[in-house]
Amino acid sequence: MSINTYRTLGRSGLIVSPLALGTMTFGTQRWGSPDEVSESIFHTYVEAGGNFIDTADVYANGRSEELIGGYIADRDLRDRLVLATKCGFHSGELGNPNAGGNGRKNIHRALEQSLRRLNTDYIDLYWMHVWDMVTPVEEVLQSLGDLVSAGKIRYFGFSDIPAWYAAKAATLAAVNNLSHPIAMQLAYSLVERNIEREHLPAARECGLGICAWSPIAAGFLTGKYQREGAVASGEGRLIGSNPFGNMMFTDRNWRILDTLRTVAVQIERPLAQVALAWVSAKAEITSPILGVSKLEQLHDNLSSLEIRLTGEQLQTLNESTAIDLGFPYSIFTQEINRNIFGGTNVQGW
Repeated sequence: MSINTYRTLGRSGLIVSPLALGTMTFGTQRWGSPDEVSESIFHTYVEAGGNFIDTADVYANGRSEELIGGYIADRDLRDRLVLATKCGFHSGELGNPNAGGNGRKNIHRALEQSLRRLNTDYIDLYWMHVWDMVTPVEEVLQSLGDLVSAGKIRYFGFSDIPAWYAAKAATLAAVNNLSHPIAMQLAYSLVERNIEREHLPAARECGLGICAWSPIAAGFLTGKYQREGAVASGEGRLIGSNPFGNMMFTDRNWRILDTLRTVAVQIERPLAQVALAWVSAKAEITSPILGVSKLEQLHDNLSSLEIRLTGEQLQTLNESTAIDLGFPYSIFTQEINRNIFGGTNVQGW
C-alpha cells in the first residue's frame, strides 16, 4: 500500500488517502513544530501523494488553520486536497457559552471564522469536535445539513462521541432523507482499543468511516520514553503539561510496548511504523491521523504503509493488547450462539 492508495470515507464519494495529516502540532508551542518545519511537513505529505488534511479551530488558537490556509493558497492546492476542520470546543470570549458547543449559533460562528482563517469558501469535511451532552442530535443534523445545502461544507462527521449518538444521527438522517454523517474520528491504538466495543460495530452498520487519532498514543508507542523516570525526565509531548497527563505511563502500556518492540525487532522496523501498520490493518479504519512535529517523523510514518504484518504478528499484538469487553459481550460467543439455535451453527450474512 502507498499514500496514494486512495479509498472512500465511509459510505460516501469523498476520496481520501490511507493516512491523514493531522496538524495539531502546527503553530503549537513546546511540543509543536516551528512554522518553517510545519510548511515542510505539509508540502512533503502532499508531494508524496497525500490529500487528507485535518485541523481544528482550537489548534494553536486558530494558528494551525491560518498556516494551512496559507500553504494551500501559495501553491493553489485547494481543489486537490480534502480539507477537514472542526468546531465544538470553546474558542471565543470566556464566559460566553454560545462560543462553544454544538448548537446552531456556535456552529455558524465557528465555521465562518474557520473559513476566514483557512482562506477558503468551503470545507470538505466538517467535524463536530466533541459531544457537548446538551444539544439535541436533531438540531445538529439540521444545522450541518443546512450548511451542506448552502455549499459551505461538503460532508460532515462526528469526533469523540458515544456510539449510540452516531447511530441515532445516521438513522434519523436515513429515515428523514437528510444529509448524513460519513465518519467518526476517535482515539485508537495498541494501547487504546475501547472503540471496539460499540463504535466499530456502529460504523459497519451505519456506513461510517473511522479516522483514528493518536494511533501511536501521542508518541508513547515510538519507544522514546523509558519506564524508569518517564515522568520526571526526557523530552516529548507526554513530558510536562499536555492533554494526556501521565495516563500513558501504566504497567499495562509498558507491557504492550515490550510486545511491540519484540515484533518490531523481528521485522527490523521502527516501533512507530509497526504500531501504525497494526492500526491500518483494521478493516474499519479508513485513515489513521498522523501527528508529527519533525520532517523525519513524517517520512517514518509514511513508511508504515510498506509493512504487511503476518497473521502471527497480528495475533501477537492483538492478544497482548486485548481489552476486557465486559457485559453483555461475554454472552455473545459461538458457544452461546449454538445454544440459542439448538446446538447448530448459524452464520449471519
